[in-house]
Amino acid sequence: MSVIDLNADLGEEIGDDAAMLAVVTSANIACGFHAGNPTVLAATCRAAAANGVRIGAQVSYPDRSGFGRRFIDMAFDDLVADVVYQIGALSALAHAAGSAVTYVKPHGALYNTVVHHERQAAAVVEAVRSVDAGLAVMGLPGSQVLHDAAAAGLPTITEAFADRGYRPDGTLVARTEPGALVTDSTDVAARVVQMVTTGTVVAVDGSTIDVAAQSICLHGDTPGAVAHAHAVRRALADAGVEVRAPAQA
Repeated sequence: MSVIDLNADLGEEIGDDAAMLAVVTSANIACGFHAGNPTVLAATCRAAAANGVRIGAQVSYPDRSGFGRRFIDMAFDDLVADVVYQIGALSALAHAAGSAVTYVKPHGALYNTVVHHERQAAAVVEAVRSVDAGLAVMGLPGSQVLHDAAAAGLPTITEAFADRGYRPDGTLVARTEPGALVTDSTDVAARVVQMVTTGTVVAVDGSTIDVAAQSICLHGDTPGAVAHAHAVRRALADAGVEVRAPAQA
């Protein structure tokens, strides 16, 4: 039987976190830099723990007004410190909720930047390594950040996106461009089943590309996100795929 993890970006105060936590197996919880506040993040950690959902720190540029979706050309030491700070804050909230942060996933522009940007990818990895070398790094297959994480001895989690368009090179279509989002639940579910069972997805140009992934992201802020999530779970069950988070090393 195939096995896949489902994750969602939560704690951002714009989606139905309670409904998503009933479906996903991993929660990428905001750390306050792009969204969320201590009260919201504490409640999200408690809800994740109550649902048996593993917690990841969703680290970001300091960009609340832009929701973390704008590139910032940060100095290496500044980015390291910001990521360490975010992991530390969420780790404390998760611990207070009776759980723990087990992985780190960059958010938004930082996520896309560390696919290719060597300095910022190195900064993210250095931050994670300095906090806890047992923390996994979640990112795009083939990305610079996952390459650096593996080289540093950190666990890695490859990720694909249920509702985002792909370019032929395996990167995501920018949200400002046509084809960036898949909005029909049936289409989203079919894409996820294809990703999980064949390791491929159809890119915006019609070509079929490889997307080997251990976790699939269901964006909590996408219109119809909860319906997408339930459609994905049903489709995976019909395809004989088990949904669960991998065992923590």
